Amino acid sequence: MRLSTASRQLIRQTITELVGAQASVKLFGSRLDDQQKGGDIDLLVTVLHSVDNPAMLVARIGAALHRALDGRKVDIVLQAPNLQRQPIHKIAEAEGVEL
Repeated sequence: MRLSTASRQLIRQTITELVGAQASVKLFGSRLDDQQKGGDIDLLVTVLHSVDNPAMLVARIGAALHRALDGRKVDIVLQAPNLQRQPIHKIAEAEGVEL
């Protein structure tokens, strides 16, 4: 996993502040491969409650993490009971590692 302990803690803290402690966060994608270099940070954020404005929530999380992680690009995939599941959700769940 190409993500420092400090970065993992910062991500977890930011998600907790914006979504709540019950949210789970999984890292997936190229950052899991220690042999690769660079790449954005792909995160699956799962909440147990319905989300009224998912686009706004994803934008808030992405912007907060972008600032907190010194400008690194962060892609957020949001999963909630009221949102339609897409193929990316299945991939992120299967390959992702809990932070």
